[in-house]
Amino acid sequence: MNFLLSIAFVLCWSSGFIGAKLGAGSASAVTILMWRFLPLAVILIAFAAAARTSWRGLTARDVARHAIIGVLSQSGYLLTVYYAIQLGVSSGTTALIDGVQPLVAGALAGPLLRHHVSRKQWLGLCLGVSGVAVVTMADAAAGAGVAWWAYLIPFLGMFSLVAATFLESRSRTRVAPAVSMTVHCATSAVIFTALAVSAGAAKPPPELSFWAAITWLIALSTFGGYGLYWLILRRSGVTKVNTLMFLMAPVTAVWGALMFGEPFGAQTALGLTVCLAAVVIVYRGDTSSTKVCARAG
Repeated sequence: MNFLLSIAFVLCWSSGFIGAKLGAGSASAVTILMWRFLPLAVILIAFAAAARTSWRGLTARDVARHAIIGVLSQSGYLLTVYYAIQLGVSSGTTALIDGVQPLVAGALAGPLLRHHVSRKQWLGLCLGVSGVAVVTMADAAAGAGVAWWAYLIPFLGMFSLVAATFLESRSRTRVAPAVSMTVHCATSAVIFTALAVSAGAAKPPPELSFWAAITWLIALSTFGGYGLYWLILRRSGVTKVNTLMFLMAPVTAVWGALMFGEPFGAQTALGLTVCLAAVVIVYRGDTSSTKVCARAG
């Protein structure tokens, strides 16, 4: 079951980069994000009102904590990814920068969560970074016309998601996944709507491609990728779920080749193989007797 969940997570999470590219041609980043979360938040809040039992026992502090997690994991992360792509940073390069996340999380897991990271896991983490770099090196070099500071923006999103992951892992209150998803999406809807309205970009474009991208992002990226991220985090811990992030860059390259005709050559295939090896090494190198898992959904 965990293996199948991991495959589904990688496919759904990487689909977010493709969805961002699908929508970037017809609207700005804040417009896409507003209409991605506003209708979703309305639906989730309606379900929350009908299923009040899931909210029993939660304090205002618990809700506020998950609102902060939502700001970090959705608003902060997604806004930087979309803005970077809008500035011309390719989806593959953005995925490469996100691929550094496991190494950062692995380095911080020890001091912050007292979670042992074995030498084999460190080897796999470093190998994964190498594989991601192989896949996206040529892509980054091709973006010569992009301002140098634009490549720093995805790093902010990567650190934002890492912070949300650790904040979630340190939570002592068990929260139902539907509750946390509702709080996260409602928080994001408020933030992105405010940004879009203040920028005069709240009106959606009439193109059918825009709504196709929104549907893609809600179904695959939010419910699939984002939901599975927290589920796997709770089941397997910080190091393992973040190791799967190594697969995002090469898998994104496959998405791009199939949907946009982007080149997929020997270099991409080599990087994908290296990333797969990294995931296997990290999973088999887990020698800790106790997993550090998130207690909230």
